[in-house]
Order: sequence, then structure tokens, then C-alpha cells
Amino acid sequence: MSVAALDDRAVLRIGGADARGYLQDLLTNDVAALTPGRPLYAGLLSAQGKPLFDMILHDGGTAVLVDVLAAHADALAKRLTMYRLRRAVTIEPSAMQVFAAWGDTAAGHPADPRLAALGHRWIGSGKATATTADYHAHRLALGVPDSVDLLPDRMMWLEADAVELNGVSFTKGCYVGQENTARMHHRDRLRKRLLPVRLTGDAATGDEIVADGKPAGELRSHGGGIGIAYLRLEPVEAAVPLTLGGRPVAVAWPSWLPV
Repeated sequence: MSVAALDDRAVLRIGGADARGYLQDLLTNDVAALTPGRPLYAGLLSAQGKPLFDMILHDGGTAVLVDVLAAHADALAKRLTMYRLRRAVTIEPSAMQVFAAWGDTAAGHPADPRLAALGHRWIGSGKATATTADYHAHRLALGVPDSVDLLPDRMMWLEADAVELNGVSFTKGCYVGQENTARMHHRDRLRKRLLPVRLTGDAATGDEIVADGKPAGELRSHGGGIGIAYLRLEPVEAAVPLTLGGRPVAVAWPSWLPV
């Protein structure tokens, strides 16, 4: 079993008598379903349904613990504070660590809420046997996007594979961005989404991917010849060859994502 303390993640503690109801009104997932053994994956969206932040919620007893990309923690805290108004809610940084384990069982720790194959995810303590880079190699091999793959306010939440990764509830009621998210789910066919790709040669985050001489998307996180790309689905479904810097790019459609 590999265990990593994820040093690219930070923890916010959301406390107070109104904490859960407040988060329920804001986030894409059903906070009422959060229990000690069941973390939740969720997004905070713009009014248009575009992701501003994604996060994993953990039950912290008297508080909700928010596992968020460290680079986004301050901005998320400011955004949450803006929505707080007069509610009995506290928003504080925590020094607690986020851990992930994969490759075997991790007794007593909950499964990652996005995909069982990712392994386990918790906030607390653990003995690290692997690095954050090892964890990202693991999730890239599974084709799972992470916070660094999102294009804040430039893509729709469902284009980030939010349905397939259990990041949205269609029964919980209203939240910020709910109307457009529900409309896209029930009426529209996705035209773009995050997809895993296989690469050759050097590449950088943000590099353009081309299909038949036309822009088809851009590369997001990557390593070891695999990555996540935000792609138009039309050329992918038509099997038009994709290239990055003149080198071939192959979509590696994962088994967890319906065709």
C-alpha cells in the first residue's frame, strides 16, 4: 500500500451552528449525505455553472473539513466569507494534513468519493510511504482529473466529469449555478470535457491540441507521457488525429467514463 501526505492540499474548517445548511445552499453536492465514513466531492460554481473551486468535504464532527488545493485555499475562504452574511458560520484555516492511500486497503479510512480505484482519502495523520508526485501519477494513470485541471470560470462543471466522479446532486435543490448545471444534464449533450490523453515528447500545461489544423483543446496536468486535456468531443468521436506541437496525441478513454 502507498500512503502520501498531499502537500499540494490545504484544509479549511467550516464551523458554527449554520455550517452545514450554509454549505448546502452553495455547493453542488448534497451536504446532508456527509458522514464520518463518507466524504463528498463538490464544487463551488459561478452563477453560470462554471467551477470556481472543487473540494472534498470531510465530516469533522462539530465542523466540516474542506480538502482544497492549497493554492486556492485563501481565495476559497474569501469567497465563502462573502456568502456568509449573518449566518452563524466560522471559516478558518487548519494545520491538519490530507492523506491518500492506494494499492491495497487502508483500514478505518474512507474511500475517495470520486472513484473507488483512487483508493482512500482522509484528513488527519498517517505514515507516508509515497510522495504527492506518486499520487498524481496514480490518478493520471486512472484518467482522473484533479483541481489543477479545472479552468476556473472558463468551463462548465459537468465538463469536468462531475457526474461520473460523484460531484453533483440533481435532487438536493438549489445551489449557486444549479440552473445551468441541471439544464445541461437534462437537455444538452456535452461538447467538451476533460479526458485523459497519451503524449509523446515534451509538453507544457496550456499547450494547444490541434485536430485537422483546428484548435481542439488544451493540455492540463501531465507526467510520464500521460495527461488530462480539455477537449472538444466532435473530433474525438470522429477519430480525427490529434496533435500537440506536431506530435500525436491519443485519447485514452477510461473505463469509468461512459462512452
